Amino acid sequence: MYMDTSLPRQFRRFFWDVDAARLNPAEHPQYVINRLLDKGDLEAARWVLRSFPKSTIIETFKTIRDFSPWNGTFWAHYLGIPKGEVACLHPSYRAMRRQLWPY
Repeated sequence: MYMDTSLPRQFRRFFWDVDAARLNPAEHPQYVINRLLDKGDLEAARWVLRSFPKSTIIETFKTIRDFSPWNGTFWAHYLGIPKGEVACLHPSYRAMRRQLWPY
């Protein structure tokens, strides 16, 4: 599978905290996958699914906790990941998250 080495211009708005023009998705796949599947739109999600191996996307959900519980649940179902293996859905992380942001 071909992996882009530059982020398409239309997705740079989702990377407000870095220089998105210099971001290489091939070097930072989990960061890019996390940001686009959690904060992106439908077009961004389609690009992620086309641009990254499914195994990399699944591994991202298993290791990165910075997904909303709603997105974690949706993508777990869509990708066939058992919810117990999705990092953002672990009870200890969800309890900590509620303490920091109870809304």
